[in-house]
Amino acid sequence: MNMRLGLLGERLGHSYSPMIYELMGLPGYEIFPMSKGKISSFLKEDRLRGINVTVPYKKTIMQFCDTLSQNAKKLANVNTLLFESDGSIRGYNTDYDGFVYMIKKSGFCLKGKKVIVLGTGGASQTVKFACLDAGARKVISVSRSGENNYGNILCHKDAEILVNATPVGMYPHEENTPISLEKFECLEGVADLIYNPLRTSLLTEATRLGIAAIGGLAMLIEQARKAAELFGGESIAEEETLRICRILQEKNENIVIIGMPGSGKTVIGAQIAKNMNRGFVDTDELLKERTRRSAAEWIDEYGEEVFREKEAEIVREAALGRGIVIATGGGAVLKEENRTALRRNGRVYWLRRPLEQLETEGRPLSENLPELFERRRPLYSQAADVAVDICDKIDISAKKIQEEFYAYISAQWTEY
Repeated sequence: MNMRLGLLGERLGHSYSPMIYELMGLPGYEIFPMSKGKISSFLKEDRLRGINVTVPYKKTIMQFCDTLSQNAKKLANVNTLLFESDGSIRGYNTDYDGFVYMIKKSGFCLKGKKVIVLGTGGASQTVKFACLDAGARKVISVSRSGENNYGNILCHKDAEILVNATPVGMYPHEENTPISLEKFECLEGVADLIYNPLRTSLLTEATRLGIAAIGGLAMLIEQARKAAELFGGESIAEEETLRICRILQEKNENIVIIGMPGSGKTVIGAQIAKNMNRGFVDTDELLKERTRRSAAEWIDEYGEEVFREKEAEIVREAALGRGIVIATGGGAVLKEENRTALRRNGRVYWLRRPLEQLETEGRPLSENLPELFERRRPLYSQAADVAVDICDKIDISAKKIQEEFYAYISAQWTEY
C-alpha cells in the first residue's frame, strides 16, 4: 500500500512542493489545504507517511505530536511530521536547517550583528534562534502590537541584518511590503523567507538601495531536502538543493524585453519564446486584446497620461506570469511600479539598437527619436539587468539573450 506524503496548510494554491519532492525522487506528493477544525481527523488516516506543515499551523500541529525532535522542542514549532509504524507521530523542524543554508548561500555574516526579524510566528521564532546560534549580537522581533512594533521600528534603524518572516509581499499580493528600508542606513543584508515571487517588493527595494538581498527559494528547497531524508529514510546529497534551485528558478523566472519603440522587442521576444518553449506576452497586444484599442489609439484618443495608467494595469497582469517571455511597450519603464513589477519574477533585457534603425511608422511618440531616447535612456538603464546590443538577425539576437539567461541562472546556484 502506498503511503501518502503531502503539505498541510490553509491556502496552498501555488505550492512548489509537489515538483520539489518529485525531483528528489518522491513522486505522488499531495496538497492538503484545510481548516483548523479538520486537522485532527485528517491526521488519524492510516495511510500517511509524512506531512510538511506550513502557515498557519506550525504551532497548532504540536499538540498532535507524540514526540518532538530536539530542534522542534527548542523552537516551539513544527514543520514536518513523520508517522511511525507504531502509529505515533513525531514532529521535526527542518525550517531551521533551511534558514541556516539560506544565510550561508547569501554570504551574510551574522556574528556580532544586530538583526531585526519581522513577524512573531513560528517562522520568526526559528529565524531568531538560528541567528542567535550564529552569533548575532542582538535579535529584535517586530510585531504589529508588541513592545517592538511597526510604529516604533525606527528605534532599531541601526540594525545590520533584516529578515522578513511574515507573508507580506507574497503572491498574489506582490505589491505589498512590510516596511520601507530608506532610513535603515546600517543595513548590510535583507533576507525574505518568501519565495513566490522570486523577489519581493522588499528585496527589490533593498537591491535599489545597494543592499545585499536574498529570497526564500534556497530555504524552501533545503528544508524540503531535510524533510525528504526523514520521509525516505535515506540521506540526500546537499548538491540536490542547488540542482533543484536551478531548475525551479529557470522554470519560473520570466525573460522581460524592454527598449525603444521599434527596436524589435516583439519579434525577438517571440523567437526566444519559441526557442525555449515558453509562453509569450506582448503587453501592447494584450492591451489591444483587453480594450479593443491599440496603444496608438489610446494615446490619440485619451492622451499619454491616461494610456500609461491603462498600460500599468496590463504590465501588472503580465508580470504575474511564471516562466514566460514578456515584450513591453517602449514607454513601460516610465512608471516605477512597472519597473518593480517586471523585476519581481523576471530578468530584464534592454534591447539597444541604433536610432536610425528604429521603426517609427504608426508610433505617435516617435516623431523626435533623439529627444525621446535621451529622456528614457536613464530609465532603461535603471530597469534593466542586462543591456544587449542587437543586430538585424533575429535568431542571433535571441540566442544572445538565451545564453546570458542560462549563464545567469547557473551562476546563482553554484557552491557558496
